[in-house]
Amino acid sequence: MTPERMLAPMLSLRDVNTHIAQYHILHGVDFEVPRGSLTMLLGRNGAGKTTCLRTIMGLWHASAGSIRVDGRDITRAETPDVAQLGVAYVPENMGIFAGLTVRENLLLAARAAEPDAKRLDWIFGLFPAIKTFWNALAGNLSGGQKQMLAIARAIVEPRKLLLVDEPTKGLAPAIIGNMVEAFKELKRTETTILVVEQNFNFARSLGDLVAVMDSGHIVHTGGMDALAADAALQTRLLGFSLDAHQ
Repeated sequence: MTPERMLAPMLSLRDVNTHIAQYHILHGVDFEVPRGSLTMLLGRNGAGKTTCLRTIMGLWHASAGSIRVDGRDITRAETPDVAQLGVAYVPENMGIFAGLTVRENLLLAARAAEPDAKRLDWIFGLFPAIKTFWNALAGNLSGGQKQMLAIARAIVEPRKLLLVDEPTKGLAPAIIGNMVEAFKELKRTETTILVVEQNFNFARSLGDLVAVMDSGHIVHTGGMDALAADAALQTRLLGFSLDAHQ
């Protein structure tokens, strides 16, 4: 890899606009996700965060601007082509196949007939419930277990970029704690991660960097530590301070 490629961000959005039918959702979105970082995409409900992830993944196409992953332009790429570049997406609804077993859900996401044994053992370490319920129907899992399965499926193969939409939504505090530890382990790999999240304690504990959206615009980018230390900035950008979510 050339030095220029190593220094380039894993993900770059430049002046990205997205229309859905007659609605203009993203308005000139600009931000970068550095290689190897965990970046939190924050903002109030309806700010455009999910639309941003879906546009990156090619589920909706940008009407203007450019999106690059690992230096390659994916602005007009279809979702399978984006995935082939090593990008995985965990949607807010998790997208698991309820009528298939945990094993079958993972097999669908693996390139080989069986997932790599070493990789699978690593996933079992992250999410022991995956091993416990290996042959259970995914639809019978708890909400937290389904979320673990959704993330496990996204990382059953090594990925360059992982997009995750609200991984803690609706989860009990104990499960959120397990999720924090799993993401810390993911941060030790070479995977670059972009997470949309509403749980600000979760965001603060994991985020290296943060981008804040409001009404389809990026209104702030910077270090997560700096935002976490500035209650006035939190209130201005998010409507309340993180201290209110202790």
